[in-house]
Amino acid sequence: MKLARTLITAAVALAAAGAALADINIGVSLSLTGPGSGLGIPMQNQFKLFPKEIGGEKVNLIVLDDASDPGKGVSNARRFVTQDKVDLIIGSCLTPVAGAMTPVATEARTVQLAASPVGGDSPWLFRLPQGNEVMAHAVVEHMKKQGIKTIGFLGYTDAYGELWLKALAPLAEKAGMKIVASERFARTDTSVTPQALKITSANPDAILVVASGSGAAMPQLALADRGYKGKIYQTHAAATQDLMRIGGTRVEGTFVVSGPAMVGEQLPDNHPSKKVAMDFYSRYDKAFGAPNQFAGHSYDAAIALEKAVPIALKKGKPGTPEFRAGLREAFETMGRTVFAHGVMNWTKDDHWGYTNETGVMLKVAGGKFVVEK
Repeated sequence: MKLARTLITAAVALAAAGAALADINIGVSLSLTGPGSGLGIPMQNQFKLFPKEIGGEKVNLIVLDDASDPGKGVSNARRFVTQDKVDLIIGSCLTPVAGAMTPVATEARTVQLAASPVGGDSPWLFRLPQGNEVMAHAVVEHMKKQGIKTIGFLGYTDAYGELWLKALAPLAEKAGMKIVASERFARTDTSVTPQALKITSANPDAILVVASGSGAAMPQLALADRGYKGKIYQTHAAATQDLMRIGGTRVEGTFVVSGPAMVGEQLPDNHPSKKVAMDFYSRYDKAFGAPNQFAGHSYDAAIALEKAVPIALKKGKPGTPEFRAGLREAFETMGRTVFAHGVMNWTKDDHWGYTNETGVMLKVAGGKFVVEK
């Protein structure tokens, strides 16, 4: 009898182990401390609302802090693929960190859903945010309507700043605009006074600030201190409440390009993302207060997986190379998918997916983001 009980116990344990192997394990690296925490923490909050089960399989999220540091992001990615044996990596919310993680994910043949517009051509890298070219298109089109002829560029020295400059320059030139000044600063800088002096001395019609989260307000305040009176634009990484919280009334009138996730109620009824964006915003707001657009990337990750996982399961079980390869193929073939941030259509040749109609121009008015008509 004792032997029978032992065998039964072992069988139960073995069955439990087999069930655990079928779980979908997802490694999430976010900037929960450091300069990117204003982006990472809202994403972490949204992940608390993530589905517990997708395609009939249990979902386990392994969330690690990359401290806004590329080296730490690499360490997290290595742990995910070697120790946790994840089926998917999500992150990071900072471009330099996400870019540093990509070679690890690629070598492990594991899909990375970057939560920042990181460059590169890895077949395992997909982006949840809009590409800089798509958002720069919306900015330049708005500048044309404003009669802008000269532009100043004030952006990060890292990959995010560089990618935005490369995206903006040809579009501005084609539209008959000239970049008359370009200044850069580090994410860790506590002052950009010298850069603000140089760029305001060129007196451009408009200045594009390329920064993220709470860091986006500092350069704009420096421009205001220098007496700049032209129009100021910010990128989609600045579409957070931190811009108004830190900038106060001095950021009133700022134009900010964004995905539709933050302004669902203001979108016309025929906008494809209106319903989804409103659902994202209301769910997050009820649980944690007003979100930022980076939380929307966590929400959209769930939408993507709910569509892709059933397809990938036809190739293999979670925890296997076949399932990981199946996820990549599923993302490339799942077709038109409505996200809170726009309409996504990843293909084998396009792992950005969004179209030029995605960008929504907002204006800071009364301490809130208002859709430009």
